[in-house]
Amino acid sequence: MTTLTQTGSFSLNDFFKIPDLDIYQQMICIVLSTLTSEKSGMISVADIAAYGRMTSRQATSALQGLVDKKIVTHKAFREIVGDFGDDRLSWTAKGLLVYLKRYPHVTMEELAELSGQSGDDEQAVREALNDLKLFGYLDELTDSGALLTS
Repeated sequence: MTTLTQTGSFSLNDFFKIPDLDIYQQMICIVLSTLTSEKSGMISVADIAAYGRMTSRQATSALQGLVDKKIVTHKAFREIVGDFGDDRLSWTAKGLLVYLKRYPHVTMEELAELSGQSGDDEQAVREALNDLKLFGYLDELTDSGALLTS
């Protein structure tokens, strides 16, 4: 099955054969196939929502479903929705992501110490890290694997 980033575009050829796509996910596939062939720049959730005649929230949710079905990659999803557009992530996870991008070599001990400066404890930081890993946000951060094992 072809995904959005394997080919650099999104083709309609196979998507009609994919079982269990809801109407929003189908519309996202149609919109992505059209926009990726027409636009050379970045596609936004607002673009997808407008072309698909749905809200940004519906578009984001449908994109998340396509990621879960491995039709759209985590990386393509992140590029479309940005760091703060993924409603599966808590504000703790979103803030931690920004921090990790700025300080990629931080240790778990340092994060635990920093968590004392907020209302979150070390467990909340670990849960946020696990969510970031689960949803593919840590894949591009070089030292992130060490954080989850320490």
